[in-house]
Amino acid sequence: MSLTKEIQKRRTFAIIAHPDAGKTTLTEKLLLFGGAIQTAGAVKSNKIDTATKSDWMEIEKQRGISVATSVMGFEYQGVKINLLDTPGHQDFAEDTYRTLTAVDSVIMVIDCVKGVEIQTEKLMEVCRMRNTPVICFINKLDREGRDPYELLDEVEEKLNIQVRPLSWPIGMGKGFKGVYNLYDKKLNLFTPSQRKLSDARETIQNLEDTKLDELIGGNNAKQLREDVELIEGVYPDFDPKEYLEGKVAPVFFGSAVNNFGVNEMLDTFIRIAPSPIGRYTGEREVKPEEPKFSGFVFKIHANMDPNHRNRIAFLRIVSGKFERNKPYNHVRGPKPLRFSNVTQFMAQDREIVDEAFPGDIVGLFDTGNLKIGDTLTEGENMTFKGIPSFSPEIFKEVINKDAMKTKQLEKGLKQLMEEGVAQYFTYEMGNRKVVGTVGQLQFEVIQFRLKNEYNASVEFAPMNLYKACWISSKDKKQLDEFIRSKSRHIAYDKDGKVVFMAESRAWLQMVQDNYPEIEFHFTSEF
Repeated sequence: MSLTKEIQKRRTFAIIAHPDAGKTTLTEKLLLFGGAIQTAGAVKSNKIDTATKSDWMEIEKQRGISVATSVMGFEYQGVKINLLDTPGHQDFAEDTYRTLTAVDSVIMVIDCVKGVEIQTEKLMEVCRMRNTPVICFINKLDREGRDPYELLDEVEEKLNIQVRPLSWPIGMGKGFKGVYNLYDKKLNLFTPSQRKLSDARETIQNLEDTKLDELIGGNNAKQLREDVELIEGVYPDFDPKEYLEGKVAPVFFGSAVNNFGVNEMLDTFIRIAPSPIGRYTGEREVKPEEPKFSGFVFKIHANMDPNHRNRIAFLRIVSGKFERNKPYNHVRGPKPLRFSNVTQFMAQDREIVDEAFPGDIVGLFDTGNLKIGDTLTEGENMTFKGIPSFSPEIFKEVINKDAMKTKQLEKGLKQLMEEGVAQYFTYEMGNRKVVGTVGQLQFEVIQFRLKNEYNASVEFAPMNLYKACWISSKDKKQLDEFIRSKSRHIAYDKDGKVVFMAESRAWLQMVQDNYPEIEFHFTSEF
């Protein structure tokens, strides 16, 4: 198959949402429709013994939340779908921000009871920075939630984007009958099933058909006809071009847990969502159709398989064709790298592949050469942009509880920080080690994983710090003088960049005023 055809048949997207809106459940149902799994697992359930595919880490099963992005690929109606299920919890937001650099579109899940929540708004801002196309899936209609029209208004107002419903619910809560597909103008009535797909479905092509009244009841049929007429009258026709530019968000309604509305969304998604798009480097824009391979690492995960201490780098392919065992230029590194173990994922399960194309996400087994943000190319020296580290919110000092395990601790911290779980700073004076995170939960995850995966015990002592600022200056002499005079507050991040650790907002302001030639940055990409 030609490169262009391979690119056109791929869709790479992330599922994002506030915690508990139903992201992981929706992911399971998409895998079910894609034929990738036979029974869907449950995130929290005593009756269903299958755990979900995408929450596979031990701590995720214990807590019933996702703490790391998982990557899954499957085929559906001749389209190769690469799906990334991201953590919703704000403490792991950085993993989600990085994931958004590797996808071409997103599906945002909104809970119909709670509406648009704070984390959804933050994620939407990140999508807006890159004009990423967004589809909204309003979930949990099997519960008594808010009025669909009210939800549409809230999405427009809070997320600052125009909406266009492409499916419409019939009833809600106990009276929820299904979803009418406004895009194809037809109605599929399923029997609800939490675990498997049922083939029993009724299809109605015309809303005036009297069969509709028999199947869903006269009142529901009348309401549906009125709603459809109103929507078609109020909202302009759906324009795929505006969706691709990130100006309009198509909205679908459904209940992921009962398989209602998921199929309608998936069928429409593969037709309207963008195939892989280009990315910018510091030098130029790289188009997917270019024959030479290029790609970037957006995530690293250590110890995916507890039996083998492995480390996998997730690579998004931007252009050309990636081949196993071929040497590629590692832009930051001293020598070319070749990979004999290249995998594609189904969460924790994986299979070895010989080649991959733009839009695909492959796992490269790596012994420690690759970092988040690294670029691999077929010769050209360029670096893809857009994977920053943000200044953390909470800082704690690492205290080793077992001096005999210092080596294990060093190794564990180094690997977890390279994964981007949190940020790591070493003070120049006294060699104190500090971990910075966005939220409290990350410390528990780090502690849990250090003990479980590296057999190292640590405690975290709170530190009174306001911000970590990366510093730079056009005047090297002034910069050296600043570092010398403030040596008590100077640390280095994991990449060896100089960081000024500010103890309070007022003090930072004063230091900025006293040293006008020093620039203070709140992200590491400047």
